[in-house]
Formats: sequence, C-alpha cells, structure tokens
Amino acid sequence: MDWGNVTAEDLIDALREVDWSTPPRPLSEFFSRFTFPRSSAKWNSRLKCNLYYYRTNYFIMITLILGLGFIRRPVAILAALLTALSIAFLNDSFAGTFSEKVTRTVRQFSPHLAAKMRPPLTPVIRGRPSAKRFIHICGRPRWVFVLIFSSVSFVLWYVSCGLLTLLWALAVGLLATILHATVAETEFYSMNCIGCRASCYGLGGSCCICC
Repeated sequence: MDWGNVTAEDLIDALREVDWSTPPRPLSEFFSRFTFPRSSAKWNSRLKCNLYYYRTNYFIMITLILGLGFIRRPVAILAALLTALSIAFLNDSFAGTFSEKVTRTVRQFSPHLAAKMRPPLTPVIRGRPSAKRFIHICGRPRWVFVLIFSSVSFVLWYVSCGLLTLLWALAVGLLATILHATVAETEFYSMNCIGCRASCYGLGGSCCICC
C-alpha cells in the first residue's frame, strides 16, 4: 500500500493504536541522509512515512524543546510533563500499559482497591465480544484521565505565565518535526517498505523488517 494513499485519518488511527514502548531510532539513522523530495506527491508520502517511522524521536524532540523553553520555570516544566502525559493517554498501548503498572503497584498495598481499578468486562453480543472497544485507565474511561491531566496542566500553564512561551516552543518543535520529516530519506522509505500488517502498523499491506 502506497503511503500516498494513506489519509490523515488513517495515520492518526495508526499512531493511536501502535505500541509506543519501542525505543527511538538511533541518532546515526535519524541524521543519516537528507534530500529534498522531487514532487509534492513524494513529499506527501515521505512526510507521512517519516511521521510514523520516527514517531518516538519526534515526541522526545518536542518534549525536550518544551523543557528547554521552560528550564527556569519548574512549574511550567511540570505542566509540560502533564501535557505530554495527557497526549500519551490517547495512545491505546500506552494507556493500557500505564493502567496495568499502576494497578499492579496499588495491588501490593491494597488488593481490594486494585480490584476496583480493573477495567470492566467487554460486552458480549450473540456469543461474541463487542467490536466496539473502549479503553479504560485504572477502571475509569480514558477521557476522564485525559480531561483531568489536561485541565491541571492548563492551570499550571496559566499560573506559570508561560502560555506565550508554550506557543513558541510548540511552533519550533512542530516546525523542526515537519522539516526533518520532509528532508529525511530513511532506509525504510527507500526500500519501498510502504505498508505493514494491520496488527503491526494498522495501515494494511505486507509486513516488513522495519516492524
């Protein structure tokens, strides 16, 4: 499947469902080859390919830029961490792993409380589990944690008077991400490895060594 045929919605769904626990790509690969795409179609394909392939690197880079922007404001750094955590909760794999680790830790001190933190059972329709999947964190719907962490981070941004700096840092981080995704020519893209199984990338196609 050609990356040019992958829509923005498909890419967002794949980023939401993929496992983000994989380590970032090495710096030697991240800064290996740079070329400008020869057409808008190639730029479109390369941009989406690199955004997926270097997803962890870009997330770390934006977080570091935010941290550098607020290095003298500890409250703003805490707000940046909470913002990053609320965004990370939108990923299914991270939300499930976070919930499992917290529940396991609580179980050591209070098994009764840990039992209440288990996610509800998946509804069964006509003998089969419901296809509609709801993600829970510590027994509560995911959106509850996203809302709480986002609200607290917004209050901290306001208290630290760092909203303007936040916008500048985000602009620099996003610009650096788009610039790198535009000019970086990865082996993943050069080998025409442009799709993997739904279980691997969530975008369809045949699996590859890059999974």
